[in-house]
Amino acid sequence: MREKTTRLFVAAAIAEACSWLALLVGMAIKYGPPANEIGVKIFGPVHGGLFVAYGLLVLVMARTHRWSLPVTVVALACSVPPFATLVFERWAQRRGMLRTAPEPARPLTPAR
Repeated sequence: MREKTTRLFVAAAIAEACSWLALLVGMAIKYGPPANEIGVKIFGPVHGGLFVAYGLLVLVMARTHRWSLPVTVVALACSVPPFATLVFERWAQRRGMLRTAPEPARPLTPAR
């Protein structure tokens, strides 16, 4: 379960960032010279759904991976600015916060 949740979280972080890009392009087209709202009508709900999915997965990850409250708040806050979910996911990956299995125990005596 932990591995599947972690993979879903990473996928949601990437998808949420991609939907931000699509929504920004849609907004540029809507308010730009073409003045066409189709991009916003399509990608607005898609982005909204991915935003909610990412937020729910953050809460699940916080519980299963035992994230601290500040880390959880930062992860949730990263869903608001464009592309910040990618930054958080990479940061958490580098710090080992997305590991699916505990690290093996190290021997107490140094190897010879």
